Amino acid sequence: MSEMTKERHVSWEEIHHMCKALSANVSHKKWDGILAITRGGMIPAALIAQELKIRVVDTICISSYDDQSQRSLEILKTPDLDLSKNWLVIDDIVDTGETAKIIHEKFPKLTLATLFAKPKGKALAKHYIELVDQNTWVFFPWEAGDT
Repeated sequence: MSEMTKERHVSWEEIHHMCKALSANVSHKKWDGILAITRGGMIPAALIAQELKIRVVDTICISSYDDQSQRSLEILKTPDLDLSKNWLVIDDIVDTGETAKIIHEKFPKLTLATLFAKPKGKALAKHYIELVDQNTWVFFPWEAGDT
């Protein structure tokens, strides 16, 4: 991972606004369920599910970060999805695109939507709200130690 030289702190209010905007961006399609990428995608997925009135939410558990350093990806849980249905995949950010590549390999027909995108990964997210520089570390309000 390249050295992070910028910081972007996101408030709960911004998260709510971004989730509403992302919901509006994807509302053109009827979604049967949401797949949240844990852990970062869980809160946005819950807010978007509420906004879009989607009751079926599952998770794929992928571990790739220790504090602020990225390491090799490890899939901890894979859902058993009915792939004949329309699934919306939600994550907080697409960074290098490594997590998104795994999602696209396992579930090529699913649509990825994120709150933030960085240049290296943005092509893998069909929908995102804010583009940030590759060297920006985004601090989300649910992360430990961030107030």
